[in-house]
Amino acid sequence: MKRPGTQKGRARPRGGVLAVIALLMIGSAAIRLGLEAGPALAKTVEPTKAEEPPMSKPSPDLQVLLTELLRREKRLKQREEALEEKEKALEIAHGAIETRLAALQQAEEDLRDTLALANKAAETDLTRLTDVYQNMKPKDAAALFETMDPSFAAGFLSRMPADAAAGVLAGLSPEAAYTISVVMAGRNANAPQE
Repeated sequence: MKRPGTQKGRARPRGGVLAVIALLMIGSAAIRLGLEAGPALAKTVEPTKAEEPPMSKPSPDLQVLLTELLRREKRLKQREEALEEKEKALEIAHGAIETRLAALQQAEEDLRDTLALANKAAETDLTRLTDVYQNMKPKDAAALFETMDPSFAAGFLSRMPADAAAGVLAGLSPEAAYTISVVMAGRNANAPQE
């Protein structure tokens, strides 16, 4: 008689699948036991004295080198601090110089403006005085010019129209007229010629 689920001529292996499952379970248990017991065994093992690294004092050469390195580090740190202080001082000085330079430039502009006003006022005064001298009678103007410094008198005469200057020169003494004429002629003698 045939057993259900079997085929003719083929025999089923006995305990094949069960044996494999049993072996896998035993192997798993062995691995777990090894993993759990390994760290526990490692904790209980104490190192021997021969395994400890020896604690020795540094050699004298090494101590000298270490001391010199520490000194060098201290010197470098002091230099660095000194350089930082100099840099800060230079920044402060630079700011002060910039401020003073700006103040000097402003003072120079103010001085230029003042000089321009003064020159304009002086020019206005000279023009008025020249107009006064040229509108005077030539004889009266000549009497004034006779007492003036020749350079000063030459300045006024050179600003006057030619006919007014000629009338004043004609009223001067020959010596005064000559001296003033030489000054007037010599004023532009050193000027470049075209």
